[in-house]
Amino acid sequence: MLNSLRLPTSKLRTAITLNLKSGLSLLIANSARDSNSPVAVVCQKASDANRLVEEIKFFNKELRIHLLPDWETLPFDTFSPHQDLISQRLETLYQIDTKNIDVLVVPVITALYYLPPKEFLNSYVFFLKTKETLNLNEFREKLQKASYSAVSQVVAPGEYAIKGGIIDVFPMGSVLPYRIDLFDTEIDSIRTFDVDTQRSIYKVNEIRLLPAKEFPTDDEARTRFRTQYRESIEGDPSKSLIYKEISKGSNPPGIEYYLPLFFDHVSPLLSYLDNDWSMILVGDLAAEIKDFWKDAESRYRLLRGDPERPLLDPSRLFLSEELFFSEIKKLKRLSVHSGGEDNSYFTQLPDLSISRRQQDPLGNLKSFLFNYSGNAVLIADSPGRRETIKNLFHEHSVHTVDVEGWEHIPGKTDKLPIAVGLIDHGFSCLDGSLAVITESELYPQQTRTLKKREQKFSTENLVRDLSEIRKDDPIVHLQHGIGRYKELVILDMGEGDTEFLTIEYADGDLLYVPVSQLEMISRYSGGPPETAPVHRLGSEKWDKAKKKAAKKIRDTAAELLNIYAQRASKKGLSRNIDKAGYETFCEDFPFTVTRDQHQAIEETINDLKSDKPMDRLICGDVGFGKTEVALRAAYVAVADNAQVAVLVPTTLLAEQHFQTFCDRFASLPVQVRELSRFRSKKEVDETIEGLKVGKVDIVIGTHKLLSKDIRFDDLGLIIVDEEHRFGVRHKEALKALRAETDILTLTATPIPRTLAMSMEGLRDFSVITTPPEKRLSIKTFVMSYSRGITREAILRELKRGGQIYYLHNEVDTIQRELEKLIEIVPEASIKIAHGQMHERDLEYVMRDFYQGRFNILLCTTIIETGIDIPTANTIIINRAEKFGLAQLHQLRGRVGRSHHQAYAYLMTTDGVKLKGPAKKTA
Repeated sequence: MLNSLRLPTSKLRTAITLNLKSGLSLLIANSARDSNSPVAVVCQKASDANRLVEEIKFFNKELRIHLLPDWETLPFDTFSPHQDLISQRLETLYQIDTKNIDVLVVPVITALYYLPPKEFLNSYVFFLKTKETLNLNEFREKLQKASYSAVSQVVAPGEYAIKGGIIDVFPMGSVLPYRIDLFDTEIDSIRTFDVDTQRSIYKVNEIRLLPAKEFPTDDEARTRFRTQYRESIEGDPSKSLIYKEISKGSNPPGIEYYLPLFFDHVSPLLSYLDNDWSMILVGDLAAEIKDFWKDAESRYRLLRGDPERPLLDPSRLFLSEELFFSEIKKLKRLSVHSGGEDNSYFTQLPDLSISRRQQDPLGNLKSFLFNYSGNAVLIADSPGRRETIKNLFHEHSVHTVDVEGWEHIPGKTDKLPIAVGLIDHGFSCLDGSLAVITESELYPQQTRTLKKREQKFSTENLVRDLSEIRKDDPIVHLQHGIGRYKELVILDMGEGDTEFLTIEYADGDLLYVPVSQLEMISRYSGGPPETAPVHRLGSEKWDKAKKKAAKKIRDTAAELLNIYAQRASKKGLSRNIDKAGYETFCEDFPFTVTRDQHQAIEETINDLKSDKPMDRLICGDVGFGKTEVALRAAYVAVADNAQVAVLVPTTLLAEQHFQTFCDRFASLPVQVRELSRFRSKKEVDETIEGLKVGKVDIVIGTHKLLSKDIRFDDLGLIIVDEEHRFGVRHKEALKALRAETDILTLTATPIPRTLAMSMEGLRDFSVITTPPEKRLSIKTFVMSYSRGITREAILRELKRGGQIYYLHNEVDTIQRELEKLIEIVPEASIKIAHGQMHERDLEYVMRDFYQGRFNILLCTTIIETGIDIPTANTIIINRAEKFGLAQLHQLRGRVGRSHHQAYAYLMTTDGVKLKGPAKKTA
């Protein structure tokens, strides 16, 4: 029998010690299943709350679990919470009030906020049923009173549109909007519909409408607001922006921090819970409340002096520590602390790590499974990870069986069951009946002290910024040849002070180049800097070198022309498509395909079906769904017995694509392999051999794919991701492999050569411009570096349980930046990632970040392409003036990949001002 928590039966407080957080999720799931009353779980952190919700759902899908999310703003912020958050909060409060809930999970800081009184929800909720009579004017009045917004097309919760006899409305707390068809004054039908396509989906008989805000917005409420504002806040109300906006009938950003002025009284969350509830308090809540109040009072002192936004006292908005703990005394309480020994429910698992250096990498796991008398189950992070782990296990004689969920896990068996779920850490029950193993035990974080990697020289020689070159570096002037950079000087040439680069040539001759002509300068890449020649100003040596290079360029151009001529003259292979299998594969896509995405997919599939070799460019903004186009093209090629090569610029992107492809092809007999420095020599050799004999269907790799030792059995499709990161010869080397091979190129920022070829008809061109459903635009701030704003930005993200990228693009000083960040936000957990780390360390850090095991990733531009972590929605770019526009666009695209509001802070070095085009673009 699996363990349950021994919840108190009286209002006395009991306590247990438990270090294994995922074990707690199982205990809560079992306790809620066995209990006749609902359970409220109050967590120390928002990230803990998010994790608990997912884990409890995994352990028991039947439970009605609701999270009360935070507003995701800092106290007294001038931002309003996103409408989706308000929708989720109102839905949760309604389910609490109607007792239609088993488990409530809430971060303690969220539980401190005062809420509207219970009667507010009840007075604004109303229902609609089919065959009822509906008076259109009365209905419109009800919606307006409930704060719904009239729009031309409904796309978000809290909106409605009336078009004759058809009413579209998106109720708060609903996943989908509804379309109401009237027959005269009778409701003939109610259907859900898709926001993106506006097409109806399925019929329902009844809908419920909650208010659109957490406060009323009718005339009576606004009058009450103005009266209480004058009584509560000193000073002239006519100077207050908030007062004036409310008087005019609008709701200014940040109005939520004036919520008590809309009501005669407000209620704490705990007043919504009656005496039947049991409460589980997880972590050191008192310390978290103290930290919150410290920050809230600090912000209050800092911001209260603004006459346009005078503030309410924090005590009117938040419960104090004393009030919070006195309020919860009416409920049965169980406190769960960490530290000490876990002797009530679980024990730690032994070392189960996979060590590839040992003769039997799975020796630890095999020994444990052989000696363990109870049930053991492995939880993989995703379907793709499950396939990867299974392949490794089968190679070393560990037999496995797939299970669809926790409820389907079999009893004691000679095969190791593997389920899929995001479980933080494994655990073993004290009675020896059950052991839950996760990837955290198989691949624990390992630290190594290794020699610094040799820095590789970039092939991109353009000097984008003066900070990229140092004194005595060899640089090339387009007209005068190779010299040594000396310094930046300011000279007055009669038109005011102007900045010049000083370049020293042979015999001490100096050349002054205006900064405005920076495009004439490039890095020297002909060998080590110390062996670079120095030309003489005015000599013919440089002209001869340029002519020789121009001849090579013409040779390359002729080679390219020959490749394209061959491709045009040859027939490609027309792909046969298994419609049923293709449709099944498409159904696994977890999101709604946008119109542009659908068109790009159709054009790509039609190219594959034709006998002309495909050469299509898919251009779309970061996160707009280009990868899904590639996945479907790959399916068509593989299903027709062809091999697919995916060329990517970085090891991190290769790893991410490998996981994505593994996940999507997990249910199919498709062999997906990766070629990058994340893989051992043995794995690389196996992949190369598999490509030659046709055992490997899809290979994802970096420049290694272009090596001479790579041979394919039947290469049918080449996918080039982030094509602007490759040189001309890199990409054409793949095309030269076979003139009839189909090519699909993906990019967010096409280079001029590619764009020109597409416009001139040499390449086909598809554009994806429609953002995914519920994707919010990223709020971008450009400013001088500020410790205070850095802390505020990080705290705003931590408060909602999210993660942060902090980009510092200098490996030499990244450790110093880590120390500075620890000073600014001591409450955060931070790890470093950069390209000079050992590949295994980098892999472990990125996996931990993906699984939410730390808050801040302090990194270089290694994250520039392809990293997709939905919980990371704030990026701070230090010394942003050092980056090009395309690079900033890519970096900013690392956030905003979910329905949460994302923030990008481009922080320039203090004293550096953006000029001209850069300032306009920002």
